[in-house]
Amino acid sequence: MAENVHSMITDSVTQVNTKVLGDAPAQAMATLYQTAGASSGLALQNAVHAQNNQYALNNAATTEGVNLLYTSPTAASAQAATKIDAGFEGVMARLDGLILNFRSVSGGRQ
Repeated sequence: MAENVHSMITDSVTQVNTKVLGDAPAQAMATLYQTAGASSGLALQNAVHAQNNQYALNNAATTEGVNLLYTSPTAASAQAATKIDAGFEGVMARLDGLILNFRSVSGGRQ
């Protein structure tokens, strides 16, 4: 059998229920904003990590490219060309010496 409840009690319960229902959208939005903020933070951390990895890859590729340049046959070719040039200068000096000797022996006649 139903009992009569004091009107102040029913009014209090009604006010509490109204407050809970009124606070629900604000709580939901707060949760949404917290989740969005955390997701944005994680996305930025992932972007920074990806940039760091890309930098490491670029650095490794550049280092490998420079190593290839230094160890390629081009360096050996350049060294050989330098030796050839030095030898050519020696040959030219000898030819100049021979020409001068020839002129001095021949008395300047050609």
